[in-house]
Amino acid sequence: MDQFDGEKKWKKVEVNLEEHIKVPEFPSDKSSNSFYDEYLDDYMSKIAMEHLPQDRPLWEIHIIKYPTKNAAGTLVFKLHHALGDGYSLMGALLSCLERADNPSLPFTLPSSQKPKSIFNTKAIIKRFPSILSSTLRSLLDFGWSILKSSMIEDDLTPIRSRADDVKLRQITISNVSFTMEHIKEVKTRLGVVGEISH
Repeated sequence: MDQFDGEKKWKKVEVNLEEHIKVPEFPSDKSSNSFYDEYLDDYMSKIAMEHLPQDRPLWEIHIIKYPTKNAAGTLVFKLHHALGDGYSLMGALLSCLERADNPSLPFTLPSSQKPKSIFNTKAIIKRFPSILSSTLRSLLDFGWSILKSSMIEDDLTPIRSRADDVKLRQITISNVSFTMEHIKEVKTRLGVVGEISH
């Protein structure tokens, strides 16, 4: 994996899979049923509260080889939001998978509902009044937003005041101070090269 080192150079970083792929061991509980739902819930709570280490890539995979009431095993992907939003990450994950029955088709999740026909004439006729009402409401809302943004003045509120009230608005100035030791610690952790003088 390539990583930017702060001096406009890229360096190779080795990824140790043992640091990223976790296989937990749950206690064997012979007295109760053979499901591990409670252990899984506790484990999920534990890993949800832990921060990902900042000194390596921000992802982990947890392989849980114990049956629950819902599955024979569980696979957990723990990814930092800096790697992407949920939609793009799920798209990337699903693009890595293939169907068991026909690998040439895109992966899809099974649906518990019967597929509905797009052109169900009876349903369209039955819903026509609500479709017409929704369309009319959307057109009115769109027209009103155009009027409000170009011709009609907003009402005065505590958030939106007159232009001559600008002098009365409060200004807040904030500052943050760092000690030289904190700056040196950040420099060391980021691997920045160069001297810092007082």
